[in-house]
Amino acid sequence: MLLGRIFGLNRLFQPRKESVLRNGRRFLGHSRIRHLANDQDGASKTRNIGIIAHIDAGKTTTTERMLYYSGHTRRIGNVDDGSTVTDFLPAERARGVTIQSAAISFHWPPLPADSDHQAPKTANFVPHNINLIDTPGHADFTFEVLRSLRILDGAVCILDGVAGVEAQTEKVWYQAASYHIPKIIYVNKLDRDGAAFGETVKQVASRLHTWPAVCQIPWWDKGNGSFCGIGDAVGLRAIRWPGNGDGTGLRIFDIDDLSPDDAHVREEIKNARTALVDLLSENDDQIVERYLEADEDSLAIPAADVWASLRRCVISSLSNIVPVFAGASFRNIGVQPLLDAVVQLLPSPDEAPDPEVKLEGNAGTLSELLSGKLTQADTHGPPRKSLSRHKKPHTALIQNIETCALAFKVVHDPRRGMLVYVRVYFGSLQQRSMLFNTNLQVSERAPQLLKMFASESLQVDAIPAGQIGVIPGLKHARTGDTLISYVGANAKSGPPAPLNSLQLRPIEVPPAVFFSSVEPHSMSEEKGVKTALELLVREDPSLQVTEDEDSGQTLLSGMGEFHLEIAQDRLVNDLKAKASMGTIEIAYREAILEASPSDIYVFDREQGGRQGRAFCMAKVEPLADDTAIEVHSDYDYTSLENGNRITILLRSTQDLPADEEPWDGELPPHLSVPLVHSALRNGALAVLSRGINYAYQMHNTHVTLTLDPKIHIFGIDTTPSALSSAARLATKAALKSTALEHGSALMELMMNVVVSVDDASLGAVVNDLSSSRGGHIMSLNDNSVTSGVMVNETSIDLPRIDISKVYAPRDPYGSSSIAEEGIAIDGTRQRSITARVPLKEMVGYLKHLRSLTGGRGGFVMSPDRFERVVGQREKVLLKELRGY
Repeated sequence: MLLGRIFGLNRLFQPRKESVLRNGRRFLGHSRIRHLANDQDGASKTRNIGIIAHIDAGKTTTTERMLYYSGHTRRIGNVDDGSTVTDFLPAERARGVTIQSAAISFHWPPLPADSDHQAPKTANFVPHNINLIDTPGHADFTFEVLRSLRILDGAVCILDGVAGVEAQTEKVWYQAASYHIPKIIYVNKLDRDGAAFGETVKQVASRLHTWPAVCQIPWWDKGNGSFCGIGDAVGLRAIRWPGNGDGTGLRIFDIDDLSPDDAHVREEIKNARTALVDLLSENDDQIVERYLEADEDSLAIPAADVWASLRRCVISSLSNIVPVFAGASFRNIGVQPLLDAVVQLLPSPDEAPDPEVKLEGNAGTLSELLSGKLTQADTHGPPRKSLSRHKKPHTALIQNIETCALAFKVVHDPRRGMLVYVRVYFGSLQQRSMLFNTNLQVSERAPQLLKMFASESLQVDAIPAGQIGVIPGLKHARTGDTLISYVGANAKSGPPAPLNSLQLRPIEVPPAVFFSSVEPHSMSEEKGVKTALELLVREDPSLQVTEDEDSGQTLLSGMGEFHLEIAQDRLVNDLKAKASMGTIEIAYREAILEASPSDIYVFDREQGGRQGRAFCMAKVEPLADDTAIEVHSDYDYTSLENGNRITILLRSTQDLPADEEPWDGELPPHLSVPLVHSALRNGALAVLSRGINYAYQMHNTHVTLTLDPKIHIFGIDTTPSALSSAARLATKAALKSTALEHGSALMELMMNVVVSVDDASLGAVVNDLSSSRGGHIMSLNDNSVTSGVMVNETSIDLPRIDISKVYAPRDPYGSSSIAEEGIAIDGTRQRSITARVPLKEMVGYLKHLRSLTGGRGGFVMSPDRFERVVGQREKVLLKELRGY
């Protein structure tokens, strides 16, 4: 029942009148918030959804209309005026773009006392609570999208009806697919000149690899006039909005009641219904039964049955259907039916995919863990004596789990400290409960629980499963940490093993590719700047802070130029750090050229007041695509970490006498196989973060660590920290031996760049990319369905869609053949250039592109891979790095 704008700096609500005027916006007052906080609709009447799209597709504009029609706000905010609810940061309002994810909740349909601007009902069902997150569209803030998607149950993907499916749209679409999130599509901006709904539907099929189920068609006034409403293929009706107003004066027509001037709308709605039923029939047996019962008449099937079939297809992981809706949010057209679709099609928390978990290396789902099946899956393979007593926890142990939640966002509030936003997946999170962080192995008590209501917050006693809430005051929790409460857990050691290793699927942090130096204004400010950077990184883990060992400079790394610009603004203006940032530079990588011999290191020294002793053998070699990884038993481990591979082998390193048995998995009581793996891995990662010759992070390096438990472990003296130190020193020795003898290669990140220009500017842009910037032109395409730059190209294994079988209504401007040639309304041909360009050459490219194209060009880019710098570029780059 979350009602709030997440990620803001909010204050506790004080009792006010029923409505309160804030910054020219009218919000609901205390009695309304108290009612919503006590709302007991339950998980079945809750929708946790996100808005995802390319930048400037209308995400925030659509969100504002949703809040207005639900009665949450009394006036529609405007992005250009800086008066929106979800874009509340000064930087967001000044730039007119969403920078960080923002969440808010409301009821749809509105509660009876909610709205002063009641419109005719577009659907009849009980109010549902919608927790909505508006995500950024800019590529630099990909991590904000990722951590929002991680805790969502459904998504609305908004497309620009003029631009169609854009590159960033494809990126966020497949990110949502990786989390198995059901989605619906809303084609926005159909009121603009050149809008092409039918063309966009075809692009959905060709570029997103999914079957578009057209549920609504645009209603063009008199066939080719302005966009005035929608035709509902599910309900066999048409909805028209007035030319001006707030969108509440809509009128609903049965298709038989349409005037003769709108006969084309009636026929197109029938065509859309027929195509929709045909598509559903290929994926849902129940709609086939309804079709036969209706004497094979698609129009005779009740709307409720069509909605039910759509819902089954959207939620099913076996279906590849996505419903498509139409509208123009800025003109207040189509938002109410879109809200109806959110409630009727997207899943509740109970219907969402089962959360993925890991328990001591065993992967499964949360329901499998709670039923005891996950731990029982580890009965195969060789026995592990150090884990045998925990292999099959008693059912009572599992039943003692009270709560399981994921921390997905951390915000620093100058008055209340750190605010940790959590999604509860199991149980009910209670106030004052003791939470064990399974990632950090520390316990913290939740002093308060909050629910956020726009700019207000309200203290609550519990946050039930399926809901989102805030825990203020946690000192350790980070983004992606799993928090559990357990009956009878030890305050220090947490729940008994193996439940203390339970982890929900973490949130992956993409690697940073840009960096800038951070310099305090004086030595006395150094401590304050360091503290501010720690807060900044805890809030946004896609930022990284490192220190150059040679120069002593502090370096702040991020996802892009804009990302670092916003980080600087936050650091100086919000966190009041007295520091300045240098010019933005590129994060290169270093790679070894030859393999090293195996190097064994003996660690034997005092650590933290106690003796530490461990052996470890290390070997490093270049990592190739065909590198064979030999992992023969459950005691071995291998993983890919930031472009490097770490392989850990727990096995004998000597020939054993005939009368001596090989190691059988026995470890000292204070060690376990996963703990040994983790310690050795951390030691290797510490070395790979800095190369020997150029001090850049290592890349394409394969580290093999071998540990013989019989001779490399020395009882209680071999602690996890001793193992980590031995692995670190052995890896560093091996890396140093090959890097100094054979040298290292410098690697730079290549970017996949898609540039959109008009035909007149094509030659100048191609010449600039290929000659001046050292790029490779991959293709030149029209912005059409069949030749789009990303047609059927994705790492996700999805079927190719036959566009000829996709239903799409006729677009009002020109014939389909003209549209497929990529000719815009003003007669200019829009072209797309696909190229691979070094990241260094893309710094500041937007300003240069606009000068080449008269302000009409734009581009998006995404990381491809690191490649070795050779030839003249290597000489120039080394000269820049060395300064001579």
